[in-house]
Amino acid sequence: MTDTKLIIKDLKMVFDGKCTLNSVNFDVKNGEFLSILGPSGCGKTTILRILIGLLKPTSGNVFKDGEDITYAHPSKRSMGIVFQNYALFENMTVLENVEYALKIRKENKSKSARAEVRQKALAAIENMGLSEHTDKLPTALSGGQQQRVAIARTLVMNPEIILFDEPMSALDVATRLSLRDELKRIQAEFGTTMIYITHDQEEAFAMSDRIMVMREANVEQLDTPENIISNPANDYVEEFVLNNLKTKIDSLAKYVRS
Repeated sequence: MTDTKLIIKDLKMVFDGKCTLNSVNFDVKNGEFLSILGPSGCGKTTILRILIGLLKPTSGNVFKDGEDITYAHPSKRSMGIVFQNYALFENMTVLENVEYALKIRKENKSKSARAEVRQKALAAIENMGLSEHTDKLPTALSGGQQQRVAIARTLVMNPEIILFDEPMSALDVATRLSLRDELKRIQAEFGTTMIYITHDQEEAFAMSDRIMVMREANVEQLDTPENIISNPANDYVEEFVLNNLKTKIDSLAKYVRS
């Protein structure tokens, strides 16, 4: 196995005559936590949708473990995704939500397979600290608990790569801090490659092995948090990332002291 999990080459996306990705190039390492950081409309969510297979690029390629998966079906990519709005079935319990994707697979229709699916789902729920909520509907849970269900539902599929689309933007500060620890624990425990979309500088710097800073369809810098702080690529990175990061850290420090 190589050190590189994904290679994205010359990715371009045009919507209604507007370029939303302009020949984007980057790589993702095995077991890495990579954050894609940028303001709304810069193209970061478009990248995520192309990686998972929900969008086809205008041009360019996505390689996973050396194989071109640009036009592969989402089910063939071994990727999972966690959305900002949880995307849970409101008429299903926590357990039913987590086991749903496994249950609908053709190979899991037998009685013995269904029992195994149930055990996998229960293990994922326990892993996320939700065992006491197994039989509850999502509406009976807090936002943070619902997001944990969404993560458990993704984990149970055992994906090689998990994509996160601003999963904490609707949560309060205490819940965000707790979920950060959960995600880093999962990364360490399972060695899963994680790609995390965010507009929050402090969040990206707290969690990431590397950060890709974007602006208006382009990548401005891709580096470790330490190198971005010590050597920002240009004025935009210094202003958008570092100046805003200081403001976010000051705000967080006030919250911790209160």
